Amino acid sequence: MRLVVDATVVVKWFLPEIHSRAAGRLLSEAFELMAPDLIWSELGNVLWKRWRRRELTEEAASEILSDFKRYPLVIFRSGPILDDVWRLAGTLNRSFYDSVYLALAETKKCPLVTADSKFFNALKNSRLSTPVIWVEEIKE
Repeated sequence: MRLVVDATVVVKWFLPEIHSRAAGRLLSEAFELMAPDLIWSELGNVLWKRWRRRELTEEAASEILSDFKRYPLVIFRSGPILDDVWRLAGTLNRSFYDSVYLALAETKKCPLVTADSKFFNALKNSRLSTPVIWVEEIKE
């Protein structure tokens, strides 16, 4: 099954948080995982915040970034979909960042998986051409 994953899911692959186990299930060979190139900046920013709060050492954050390069995730450039991102952000009243993931899922004609409850709840009843799935709903 092809899926776009957002940063709220990816972070849970590396940091113990609520829904980490569910996010980890996505690392099965049953899934083809995709994300926009924005994922690097979002993961890096979460690690930077944790480091600034002294929740992670600089070495641990660096190791996570290095490990992430080896994860089974196909990364797509955001540039070609910016018009779609803008349209979705305006139509759905969602952030441009969130809309990058939505536009990629729409373009690839597959669901978007998130662990962001505010984002999920805002979109679960919308009429998107592609579904937004809560991370706990994914089963192998």
